[in-house]
Amino acid sequence: MWKYIGTKECNEFLLSLNLFDYKEEKWYIKTLYSITNNIESNYKLYKIRKTNGKCRTIYEPSPLLKKIQRKILTNILNNKSISKYAKAYHKGISLKDNALLHVNKKVILKLDVKNFFGNISFMDIYNCCFSIEYFPKSVGMLLTYLCTYDEHLPQGAPTSAYISNLIMKDFDNEIGGWCDLNMITYTRYSDDMTFSGDFNPSEIIIKVRKLLYKFGLELNSSKIHVVNQNSSQIVTGIVVNEKAQVCSKYRKEIRKEIYYINKFGLHSHLKKCNINIAPEKYLKKLYGKVLYVLQIDKNNSEFLKYKEIINKYNI
Repeated sequence: MWKYIGTKECNEFLLSLNLFDYKEEKWYIKTLYSITNNIESNYKLYKIRKTNGKCRTIYEPSPLLKKIQRKILTNILNNKSISKYAKAYHKGISLKDNALLHVNKKVILKLDVKNFFGNISFMDIYNCCFSIEYFPKSVGMLLTYLCTYDEHLPQGAPTSAYISNLIMKDFDNEIGGWCDLNMITYTRYSDDMTFSGDFNPSEIIIKVRKLLYKFGLELNSSKIHVVNQNSSQIVTGIVVNEKAQVCSKYRKEIRKEIYYINKFGLHSHLKKCNINIAPEKYLKKLYGKVLYVLQIDKNNSEFLKYKEIINKYNI
C-alpha cells in the first residue's frame, strides 16, 4: 500500500496526525525528527523504591514529548483493541474489577513477568503498533522512536501502558482461552498474572513459561505464589477469600488513626505521633484511604462512619 510513497507524502501523513500545535509545517516536521534523533535527552530518569527494597526506574518525558505521546495514545493506540483478560490501563476498569473475578476460589496462583517494560523491544512495538500495515515505514519508525527509550518501552511514558497491553494481546488470548476451557479464571494486571480455581499450579506455570518465551519474555521465578483458601488470598492488593475487601492491616491502621483523633483531638494526635504535615493535608490523605476502602467495600458501615467523622472537619 505504501510502496510508492515518498518523503513529501510521508511528511503530509505526519502533518495529518497533528501530534502537537505548530505554526509552520517545516518546523513541525523538523521538531519531530529532532526529538527522535535525541530521544534519551527528552527524558528525565528517577528511581522509586519498591516494597522489596529494590528500585524501579521511571522515565518522565519532556513536556513536549509527553504531549506528543498523549496524542499518539488518543488518536492511534486507543483505536486498537486489547484482550478482555487485560485489566489494567484502560478506562472503566479498576483494581476491584480485576480482584472480583477471583473471589472465593479454592486456589490462587500469582505470576509475574520479569522486567516487563524493559523486555518489550523497539521492534516488538513497531511490529505490533506502527508497522507498514498501517503506516508508511518511515512514519511507523518515527512513531516507534517517539514511544521508546534506548530501544525499549519506558515505564512512565503515557503510551507505554497501553502499548504493553497491545503487545500482550495474543499471549492473553491464548492463555486465557486455554484457561476458559479448563474452568480457570485468568486476568493480567500489567506484569501481574492471576489464575484462580481448582487446578494444578505446576501445569499452568510450565505453560506460561513456555508461552512467554515465545513472546520474548521471561517468567519471574522469584515471584511465583500459590495461595490456598486457608491463607489470605490477595489479588492486586485486595483480599478475595470470601469477598473483595482491603487487607486487614490497611484497615487496622486507619482504625487506629481515627481512634487517636477521637481520643486526643486532631492537633494533639499529630503532635503526639510527631506527624509534621499540615492538618488539612493529613486529613485529605486519611480521607483518601477511607474512600479507597469504601471503593472496594461500599457498604462497610464502619468506614462510612469514618467518612462522616473526617467530613466534620470540612476538608
